[in-house]
Amino acid sequence: MTTAVDKRRRLLPRWRDYGRPRELVVRYLLLVFVLFITVGPLLWQLLSSLKGAGEDVFGAGASLIPHHPTLRAYREIFDQVPVWTYIGNSMVIVALSVTSQLVFSTLAGYMLSKPGWKGRKLVWVVLMASMMFPFESIMVSLFLSIRDMGLVDHLAGVWLPGFVAAINVLIMRAAFLAVPREIEDAAMLDGAGEWKRFRHLYLPSAYGAILVVTINTFISAWDDFLWPLIVLRSEEQFTLTLGLARLQSSSFGYDQRMVMAGSVISVVPVLVLFVITQRWFYKGVSSGAVKL
Repeated sequence: MTTAVDKRRRLLPRWRDYGRPRELVVRYLLLVFVLFITVGPLLWQLLSSLKGAGEDVFGAGASLIPHHPTLRAYREIFDQVPVWTYIGNSMVIVALSVTSQLVFSTLAGYMLSKPGWKGRKLVWVVLMASMMFPFESIMVSLFLSIRDMGLVDHLAGVWLPGFVAAINVLIMRAAFLAVPREIEDAAMLDGAGEWKRFRHLYLPSAYGAILVVTINTFISAWDDFLWPLIVLRSEEQFTLTLGLARLQSSSFGYDQRMVMAGSVISVVPVLVLFVITQRWFYKGVSSGAVKL
């Protein structure tokens, strides 16, 4: 006869369910090491930005924990630098980049996933070849094109080269190729047209890939520094990363606390995005609707 104690023992995790104790210790040590090298620099920047004026940020006498924590560095940044203007400019570029990437990479990926049309392999080869060239090799030609279009010192000049990325097209193509052909054939027999199959069959099945494209585009557009530095001239058009880089100039007295505070401010939106979307991101990778 099975007792309540026996049932509890079966429900409780056992060591052999996770492997040997030695393997478990090694696994957790590796996880702690990865956590240290990923979260450690951000935590150090945060603690350094909270240090008082008399505390060292670098050097042998610097401590990790601030003895007199203060928000002085953050207050000085918002008093001396038009942070909200920079944030607004960055959000405009992020919104344009995410919108264009989602629309055109999704449509292009859907087209490349459909067999039977001429030039499909050629487009595939061109996309793959474009990923072989680093941005620095085409940077001069891109700037000359932006200059000829009169978009220097305009946010559109920052956004236009990131209109659509080949890697995002390939990600969406791979997601659409994972949709079983039999399901599409059944939808066609039910009378579903091309747009209806794309809207109700392919897009829900590629939910995880869409989130990957969104997050990657947000991070790359938000953190971009080199291209805005080349295109933008006036301070009113600066993005957040470009504007906060001014904190290292002599006009701010080379205050490392302000530099650290600026780095924390620039990374907060990325962390917020990850916290908000992580649940849907992991669920979207393995789930999708196929209802018509």
